[in-house]
Amino acid sequence: MSRRVKKPLRPAGDRPKGARPYRGSQAERAPAHRPGGKPARFPASAPRAPKPFIPEPEKVVAEAPPLPTKVQTVVVTADETNMRVDRFLEARFPGLSFSHIQRIVRKGELRVNGKRADSKDRLEEGQSVRIPPLKLDAPKAAPGSLSEAAQKTLQALKDMILFEDADVMVLNKPQGLAVQGGSGITRNIDDMLEVMRDAKGQKPRLVHRLDKETAGCLLIAKTRFAATALTGSFRHRSARKIYWALVAGVPKPKQGRISTYLAKEESEDDTIMRVARHGDEGASHAVTYYAVVETSATKLAWVSLKPVTGRTHQLRAHMAHIDHAIVGDPKYFNKENWQLPGGISNRLHLLARRIVIPHPRGGVIDASAPLPPHMLQSWNLLGLEAERFDPIENAPEE
Repeated sequence: MSRRVKKPLRPAGDRPKGARPYRGSQAERAPAHRPGGKPARFPASAPRAPKPFIPEPEKVVAEAPPLPTKVQTVVVTADETNMRVDRFLEARFPGLSFSHIQRIVRKGELRVNGKRADSKDRLEEGQSVRIPPLKLDAPKAAPGSLSEAAQKTLQALKDMILFEDADVMVLNKPQGLAVQGGSGITRNIDDMLEVMRDAKGQKPRLVHRLDKETAGCLLIAKTRFAATALTGSFRHRSARKIYWALVAGVPKPKQGRISTYLAKEESEDDTIMRVARHGDEGASHAVTYYAVVETSATKLAWVSLKPVTGRTHQLRAHMAHIDHAIVGDPKYFNKENWQLPGGISNRLHLLARRIVIPHPRGGVIDASAPLPPHMLQSWNLLGLEAERFDPIENAPEE
């Protein structure tokens, strides 16, 4: 059952290293504190069902502004500070495909303060961005005339759907399938969505990302109007995301808050997020709440995670930072001489379990993804009960 909870007071201060228990206000602490110095639980609150989504088909809603047909210069706003160049373009012009964005950036047609920009560069308030003429990709053939390969792709996407209406889809992305193209990637969700272009040539578009090895809820906008609204919800942190992970050891305290700065460290072969200091170049604040749901002795723990911010690899880097790396993580698993229990897959055990976000036309989208096969196998081997109450429900939203 879906739950909506009131926001407790934010804990005072951030500790940039490690995790600390969330203890709330003095009024919250008194009944929750236990003798012996044990940490307080997230404050309980009465469940409240989200407002149901009621479609409004007759309501006329303004579409996003048309794509520019000539060169224009725009100024980066305060809300757009620290956005990547490619995501800035997606937010401003939701109709653009990922491939078109990469093409204009690669050719140097987009400039920031008069200089060529890379798609991964971060923008700052007040910068001038020169944007070339833009266009939507040409419409694809009608569904009835799709090739056999395209029909298989269409069916594969339909099999992933957890929720769908005229504006939005939530897909259950399989583990191992990339969301976007890149070096060495031959198949990805963004390219697969080409087979779902409508009669006007509009292609469903991504509004957020998941790592290739992360399974679960992936939100897709089917219209430019929905893309603009949903992108705004992510930017203003109106979306609530819950992840499930299997981690090495049992975190103490069992419920807590991780607050660090993260910065990207790139090499020729790899990109990794490292814990940084405030003020370091490229460092961004990252906050994650976690709660242990169930344990398997002291060897493994099923942890539920609620990211407040949305940094690259945030959950993976944060769990490794508190010395409880996610099982099967090829980048961040840092425990030496640690043996994986027999029968458990060495794939990344991280699931985008649930997403709750305002629907562009009113009400709430609330979708949950089941455990992917390799995680379900681990849950069964360890005797973990997937239907258990998830204590992260009562974690703060900020």
